[in-house]
Amino acid sequence: MKKDVVLNPWEVSGEIDYDKLIKEFGIQPIRDLPEIFEKNILFRRKTVFAHRDIQRILEAIRDKKPFVMMTGLMPTGKFHIGHMILAQQMIFYQKLGAKIYVAVADIEAYNARAQSLEDSRKIAIEEYIKNYIALGLKPENLEIYFQSERSSDAKKANAYYRLQNLLARYANFNEFKAVYGDISPGKMLSALLQASDMLHPQLEEFEGQIPVIVPVGIDQDPHLRLARDISQRIKNPKFTQLSSTYHFFVPGLKGGKMSSSDPSSYIALTDTPEEAERKIKKYAFSGGRDTLEEHRKLGGNPDVDISFQYLKIFFEQDDKKLAKIYKDYKSGKLLSGELKQILADKLAVFLKEHQKKRKDAEKIIDKFISK
Repeated sequence: MKKDVVLNPWEVSGEIDYDKLIKEFGIQPIRDLPEIFEKNILFRRKTVFAHRDIQRILEAIRDKKPFVMMTGLMPTGKFHIGHMILAQQMIFYQKLGAKIYVAVADIEAYNARAQSLEDSRKIAIEEYIKNYIALGLKPENLEIYFQSERSSDAKKANAYYRLQNLLARYANFNEFKAVYGDISPGKMLSALLQASDMLHPQLEEFEGQIPVIVPVGIDQDPHLRLARDISQRIKNPKFTQLSSTYHFFVPGLKGGKMSSSDPSSYIALTDTPEEAERKIKKYAFSGGRDTLEEHRKLGGNPDVDISFQYLKIFFEQDDKKLAKIYKDYKSGKLLSGELKQILADKLAVFLKEHQKKRKDAEKIIDKFISK
């Protein structure tokens, strides 16, 4: 990676070279998926671009055998459209028959960001879980839990926390340093707890030995590598090797990574349509030319234009319409302001409907949190 790039589970900055990371991390580009995956916009357009051992999950789907999709959420800041990329995968896998496990990383937020457990719980419910429900997550075949309070079932809770200590026996400081670089005791604890999150669905107190897929951004791969390596050293209990997929970061409005600490870099799912349109027109990085004459003559660059990227990732399902927008913008027929308006109009429809569903979600939220 370039010297000015920072990429780890706690910080991402700079221009990410995904092709180089595929080689460095030893992951595989996604190719030749079943038709049911091609119907999903994230897989079809290669927003989910790489994997480790996805074949094990494809076999479970094909043979109608049980499998788990494991993920987590960091309960800090607003839930924005960048978070939708993972939420949509949760909903997709749930429809394919997966049991969904979602860890609320309140211990990690406490250790890495000094945020109280109480604040983490409030943010997780208000910002994340309500939006998950509104986006289509169902309470069946689902466990959402807090790291600080895994379960009221003593056997399950004990098994979860016991696993974290068991994993610690099979890791050493040099390994942590090799995987993470700079590391503190708090981050080591968080990494072991995340490994426990990813592996514990396979304990007999939960699902038993079972294929587990963990969809992540590429910055979270160190957690996957550590969990995969440690799990294969343990003889009892036995673990099926974790599978994983990797998705591109959703760019912030101004380019670069979207940041929950900078409201001008994202559109929150609680923003009004008017707020969203204002942000798009004021902040969204344009691939257009400096003057109208130049744009008409030379065309724009949809590959760096944020409005086009959001249409491609989320808001224009029709491939033919997206291709026409791409062609028209590249030729100069479509102007930057017109492209921004296309996105603003689609977002307005989405946000109005989504926010109605968020209000309905308030009535059933208790069904979604594990006891």
